[in-house]
Amino acid sequence: MEKAFLGIGWSFPPAFPRESGTVALSAGTQDIEESLRILIGTLPGERVMLPEYGASVRDLLFESMDTGTQTLLFDRMKTAILRFEPRIEVLELSLDNRFLTEGRIELRLDYRVRATNSRFNFVYPFYLAEGSQVETP
Repeated sequence: MEKAFLGIGWSFPPAFPRESGTVALSAGTQDIEESLRILIGTLPGERVMLPEYGASVRDLLFESMDTGTQTLLFDRMKTAILRFEPRIEVLELSLDNRFLTEGRIELRLDYRVRATNSRFNFVYPFYLAEGSQVETP
């Protein structure tokens, strides 16, 4: 029943299991969370067919995380979700800076699925030294 309300889409990253012979699909809240990952990780202008798609938040990660920067980050996130993920309503956005010395900031999103009135949370990690395998002693 949840699939009918929330939809079914290609899993992300795309996978093609040998046993099924078709593309792997995700449904329900898994599909929503995969869509959120794609939305947050995409910069506006990256998609040729939909150039305005994306959350434009990566450029803020190297700014000082003062109140103004956090407000701008949250505003960009809420606007992107409102425009491109209509299945959910943002209830709260927050940042967790506890792992800043390890090069990671976590964005926490509390949301409500409109069709089912169910509440969920989603954590998106931003890695400031992405791909560097840097560890702090």
